[in-house]
Amino acid sequence: MKFSRIDYQTRIIDQLRPEFGGIPIDEPVFLLRAQDVNAAEVVRFWAFLAHASGADPHTVDSAERQAAAMKAWPVKKTPDLPASQ
Repeated sequence: MKFSRIDYQTRIIDQLRPEFGGIPIDEPVFLLRAQDVNAAEVVRFWAFLAHASGADPHTVDSAERQAAAMKAWPVKKTPDLPASQ
């Protein structure tokens, strides 16, 4: 799985092989953390789009619950990158 942040490349690893549902090593992914001041709203908008495109209601509800948990996270900061990027 390919992250936009170099520092995530070696720390976050999908142990499941792609043929068993894992993420292929070259597939781009984007990780949002609850501390990102924008994360909860981004996930909430993703849930809205998922619903509009016909996603399973359980998937939409799961994303909305995650957005609420992210919004409640007490530590917030603006998005950033490590100095080396």
